[in-house]
Amino acid sequence: MKKDLIFKPRARLILQLGDQLIKNESIAFLELVKNAYDADATRVSIVMEKVDDPENGKIIIEDDGCGMTPEIITNVWMEPGSDFKEKMFRENIRTPKFKRLPLGEKGIGRFAVHKLGNLIEVITRAENNPEVVLSIDWSLFNKSDYLENIGIKMIEREPVYFKNKTGTRIKIKLKTVFSRGSVRTIYRSLNSFCTPFSDSQQFKIDFKIDRKEWIEGLLSWDEIKNYSLFNFLCELKGEKIIKFRYEFTPWPAMTKLNGRIVDENNEYIKKQLIITDSKGNTINLDNFKIGHIRFEGFIFDRDTRILSLGVHDKKGLKEYLDMNGGVKVFRDGIRIYDYGEPDNDWLNLDRRRVNIPAKRISNNIIISAVYLDREKSMDLREKTNREGFIENEAYNELKKSLIYCLERVEELRYEDKNKIRTNYGLENKKEPVVSTIKELKTVVESKIKEETVKREINKLLDRIEGDYVQMKEVLLKSAGAGLTLSVVIHEIEKIIDELEKVVKYEKSSEKIINLVKHLADLIEGYTLIIRKTETKKWDLKQLINQAIFNMEYRFKVHNIEIKKDYENKTDKFEVNCARNLVLNSLMNIMDNSIWWMEYSKIQHKKIFITISENIEKSITIVIADNGPGLTLSTEEIIKPFVSAKPDGMGLGLHIVDEVMKAHKGLLLFPQPDEFDIPEEFEKGAIVALAFQKEVVK
Repeated sequence: MKKDLIFKPRARLILQLGDQLIKNESIAFLELVKNAYDADATRVSIVMEKVDDPENGKIIIEDDGCGMTPEIITNVWMEPGSDFKEKMFRENIRTPKFKRLPLGEKGIGRFAVHKLGNLIEVITRAENNPEVVLSIDWSLFNKSDYLENIGIKMIEREPVYFKNKTGTRIKIKLKTVFSRGSVRTIYRSLNSFCTPFSDSQQFKIDFKIDRKEWIEGLLSWDEIKNYSLFNFLCELKGEKIIKFRYEFTPWPAMTKLNGRIVDENNEYIKKQLIITDSKGNTINLDNFKIGHIRFEGFIFDRDTRILSLGVHDKKGLKEYLDMNGGVKVFRDGIRIYDYGEPDNDWLNLDRRRVNIPAKRISNNIIISAVYLDREKSMDLREKTNREGFIENEAYNELKKSLIYCLERVEELRYEDKNKIRTNYGLENKKEPVVSTIKELKTVVESKIKEETVKREINKLLDRIEGDYVQMKEVLLKSAGAGLTLSVVIHEIEKIIDELEKVVKYEKSSEKIINLVKHLADLIEGYTLIIRKTETKKWDLKQLINQAIFNMEYRFKVHNIEIKKDYENKTDKFEVNCARNLVLNSLMNIMDNSIWWMEYSKIQHKKIFITISENIEKSITIVIADNGPGLTLSTEEIIKPFVSAKPDGMGLGLHIVDEVMKAHKGLLLFPQPDEFDIPEEFEKGAIVALAFQKEVVK
C-alpha cells in the first residue's frame, strides 16, 4: 500500500523556531526595527515601561511606515518563512518612497515579538485600506495542539488609531525581566543601526524608557561623530583631486594639542593632487564613464588609553564601529550593497593594515562614504545579483583612486596620532625583534622603489620574523605555558614571605602547615605545567576559593577587601580544565590588581569576583578591582613582553591568554554593564575568563 504523507507541525514548533532564530532581546528589537525600515518609515518609536516588573511591564513599538494591508497580514505576516522580502531583494524591487532594498529576507521578524512577550496587539494601516487589529497569545502555541488549529483573530475596522496616517503599532506584554545591563545592550544595538550614511533620507529611532538613569552616559550618533579625532573630504575629477580637506580635532580634554586643517592649498598636498597608482602611473578617471567622485569620512582611535581621555562609553563606541565601520557607496543617494558591510573589505583596508598597522586605516576605525552620479558613472555596472559592481577596469580605477586619497589622509593622520601618544606618554613598550622588523619594513616601503628588490627584502624579513616567533613560542611553552624559572622563583619567594607574616599574625600551626603544603603544591604545580597537565571537571567556585586562600595574607598586608559575589550563586559551575593552569591564571590577574591598586595609592582597595552565564554557551569568571583601570589597549596588553609596569616582564596576561586558548576559552576585558559590575568597580580593571560550557549530548 502506498500513501502520500504530509508534515503536521505542532503549534509549539513556532516557539521553538523563535527561540533558535532570535537569539536574544537585542536581536529581537533589531528585527522589529528592520521591519519598520523596510516599510519606508522615517521614524520608529520604542517605549519601554516598567520592564523590571513583568506583571505590569510593556513595550510599544510604533513606526510611520506604509503599514500592512489585510492581504499582507494574511498571506505574508501569517506565513513563517515567507519569501516576500527575499523576492524583492532578488529582483531589486525597491520601496516606493525611499527606494530601499529590504533588510529582512528570511521571513522570521514576527518571531521577535514572541522573544519579548507572550501577549501582543498589532494595529496597522496601509493607505486607502481599513485599520487591521491582530491579537496573539503566544502561550497558546505551547500546547500540544497542531499549528493549523491555533486560531488568530484579525479585525478590520474604520481607522481609530491611524486616522489620518499609515503605520504599524505593536504593544507587547512582557514575559521576562529586563535589567539595567540588558537595556543598555539593547540601546547600543539600536544606536548602531543608524549611520550618517545609511540613506538619502534620515531614518531615526526614538528610544524612551521610564528608567532614564539606566541609559545615562550611553552614546548617540552626534556624540559618536564628535569622538572621531580625524575627518576628511576628497573630490576627484579626471586625473586630479580637485578638493581636499583633512581635519584633526582633539577632544576638549586633550589640552596639550592643537587641531589643524589641511586643504588643497597646503604646500605638501599641492604636490600630491595628481592621482597615481602604486607604481606611480597617473590615473585618469575621464578615460572611463565614472564621473565626479565625492569621498568623505570620520576616523577614530580605538586604543583604550586614548578613549580614556574623553569617551565615557567605550564599549558603545567600539560596538558602533564594529557594526558600521567601513566605506559605503551611494549612487544618486541610493546605497549600493554590500559595500561597507562588516564582511566586505572591498578596498582591502584590513589587508593593507597588516604590514603597517600603526599607519594604515582599518574598516573598524573609519565610517566613510563614496558618492557617485548615476548618469555619469555608467561604466560602473551593477552585478545581476545586486551585490556591488562588476569588477571591470573602471571599477579597479575607482578603487585605486580612492586608495590614493586615503594614503594622503593616512600620512597626515599618522603625524597627529603620534602627537597624541607623545604628549600623553602613551608610547608602547616594544616587543624586541618584531618591532624592529616592522620599523625596517616601513623604511623599505618608503625608500626602495624597485619592486623586485623590495619584495625580496620583505620576504627575508618575513622569514626572520617567522623564525623568531616560532622560537619564542617554543621557549615559552618549554617554560610551562610561558612561566620562566624567574617567575617560579618569584612565586616561591612570595610564599616564604607569607610564611613569615603568618608567624607574626598568629601562632596557628595549622596555618603554617597549610602554607608549607601550598609551597610544596606550588612547586609540584609548576612541574605539572611543564609535563602534560591532567584536564578534568572542576568546580569554579572551589578554584576561586583556592586562589583566594593562596593569596590570603597578601590581601591582608595590602588591606584588600574581597567581595565574593559568586558565593551568592546557587548553581554549581563546573568546567573541564587543568586545575593548576586556571589557579595560576586567577592568581596572576589578582596579583595585577594588587600591584596597580598599590601603585595608584587607592585608599580602600577592593576586588570583586563573580561567575556569570551572560555570554552564550559559556561560564565566565569575572574579576574587577577599584584601581586605575587598564593602562594599555586590550590588543597590546596580551602581547608578550609588553607591560605598562616599570620593569614589568610583560608575560602575565599573555600567559593567561594562552591558558584560555588551550581550554578553547576566551580572555576578555569587558565593560561594566556586560556583567552587572557594581558601580564602585566601573572605573577599575575588569578581566573575564570565559570557559566553554560542556555540550550535553
